[in-house]
Amino acid sequence: MKTKKLFFVIALFAFSFVNAQNVMQSPEYIKALTAEWKGERFADGRPKVSDNLLERLKAITLEEAWAELIEQGYFNQFEGNWQLLNPDDHNVMTGRAVTAQFMPARVDLENQVIEQGKQEGRMWQQKRTVSWAMTTLVEGDFYVADGYNKQSFGTAIGSNLGNGVWARSHRGAIVYGHIRDTEDLRKVEGFNVWVKGTDPSYMRKTLLTTINAPVRIGDATVLPGDAVLAKKDGVVFVPAHLVEHIVLTGEVTELFDVFGQQRIKEGKYTAGIIDSKWSDDIKKDFRVWLDSYKGKLPMSRLELDRFLEKRNF
Repeated sequence: MKTKKLFFVIALFAFSFVNAQNVMQSPEYIKALTAEWKGERFADGRPKVSDNLLERLKAITLEEAWAELIEQGYFNQFEGNWQLLNPDDHNVMTGRAVTAQFMPARVDLENQVIEQGKQEGRMWQQKRTVSWAMTTLVEGDFYVADGYNKQSFGTAIGSNLGNGVWARSHRGAIVYGHIRDTEDLRKVEGFNVWVKGTDPSYMRKTLLTTINAPVRIGDATVLPGDAVLAKKDGVVFVPAHLVEHIVLTGEVTELFDVFGQQRIKEGKYTAGIIDSKWSDDIKKDFRVWLDSYKGKLPMSRLELDRFLEKRNF
């Protein structure tokens, strides 16, 4: 009897191990990766950062987001030196990351990926694995592909896949690698790609291995559900549980700047005083100034007051 129980446990463990090799990572795994997120999630387990926060994130500068991430201990969330598909149009985008990892092709690994893809109900024909991650996108997702900066025969996006990304998510793509069909891709109104380069070859010596696993994008580590802040000068990947904090910090910093510059022009304070730790009198003056502020606050006054209670000006 004990032998049968032991066999059952071993078999159950083996079954779980095999299933852990899915191309698409399980909701349980994604929840474990993003355990600090306490809000709503998608069915695939990714954090569902609100549309409101994603819209407000657009106004945060790369420097504001990056500086506060460093304060929180996150040093590897920025990657620069991108080429933009449309450098003069739609060069500020935000969205929720869906990650895809590509590796140099290897026959035995490719066979396993294709067999697993069959079990997951994916289009399994060879050379079509490139589209698997795209088919999981929903509105507001940002396709983030680690193409290990492969140039020839590793282009992660072409005209068909780019159209598919836009149709499903109405967002763009981050490709740490190269893309093709750029003339056609530029015809997709509203679409943009942050990419390392272009090449006319199609994907042939590169293999998709996982969807929604941690990926490396240059110097950055990206988890599924991270908020992507993509601008002309670079990309910041914000952990989902820090998005609200990063947004509020940036918005309040902007208010501090408007208040401080106004008071400097009025001659009430010097630049040195404003740039130093504020006294209780200046903090009180700032709150009085807020009551008469004629601009539109990006956050609710309740959000702002709660933030200021914790903030050491």
